[in-house]
Amino acid sequence: MKNPDTPLQQVRERIGRACKVARRDPADVTLVAVSKTHPAEAIEPLLREGQRVFGENRVQEAQTKWPALREAWPDAEVHLIGQLQSNKAEDAVALFDCIHSLDRPSLLKALVKAMDRAGKRVPCFIQVNVGEEDQKGGCAPGDLAGFIARARDAEIPLAGLMCIPPLDIEPAPFFAFLDKLARDNGLTGRSMGMSGDYETAVMLGATHVRVGTALFGARG
Repeated sequence: MKNPDTPLQQVRERIGRACKVARRDPADVTLVAVSKTHPAEAIEPLLREGQRVFGENRVQEAQTKWPALREAWPDAEVHLIGQLQSNKAEDAVALFDCIHSLDRPSLLKALVKAMDRAGKRVPCFIQVNVGEEDQKGGCAPGDLAGFIARARDAEIPLAGLMCIPPLDIEPAPFFAFLDKLARDNGLTGRSMGMSGDYETAVMLGATHVRVGTALFGARG
C-alpha cells in the first residue's frame, strides 16, 4: 500500500501540475515555506525532507530560531516576507538571504546604509500595493518606476516584485497586474501566491510562492 504523500510532496505536486498547465518549468518556481510562528521542531522535518527556502515575518522571531537551524543545515535560505521597520534593517541584512518587503524610500535608505556597513548586498523584492489599500504596505503602482530607479541607483540587487492581493477578492487579476508591472520594468522575479491561491499565481508567472498553512497546518 502506497504511503500517503507528505504535505510538502503534495504542494510540490500541485506546483508541478500548475506549471504543466502553464507550460512552465517547475524548476523556475521557488517554494518559500512560511515558517513564521512555528518552532524549530516543526521546521526540521521539512529540512530533512529537502526543503531549503523558508519565510519569516519578524526579525526577532527569526533570530531565535535560525542561527541554530543553519548550523545543522548551512544551505538553508531564510527570506523576510513581512513588513520591515527601518530600525531593524541592520539585523535583517545580517540574518536574511532575501527581503520581500522593500516598499518605501526610508527603508531603502536604511537598507543601503546597513548593506554598506556589512559589506554585502541582499537581494530585495519591491512590495507593490496592487489593490491600493490604505491599510496595506507596498509601493503604489504609480510610484513604482521611480522607486525602482532609486533602488537601482543605490545598487540594491532587485529580485523582482512582490504582492499580497486584497482579501476575499479573486486574486488572478492582481497576479496578472504584478506580472505586467515586472515585465514593464525589466524584472524577472514575482513573489506572489500563498496557501489558498499559489497554483493560480504559478499559472500567472510567480517565481516564488509563499506557502505556510498547506505545509505546517493552521496556526493555533
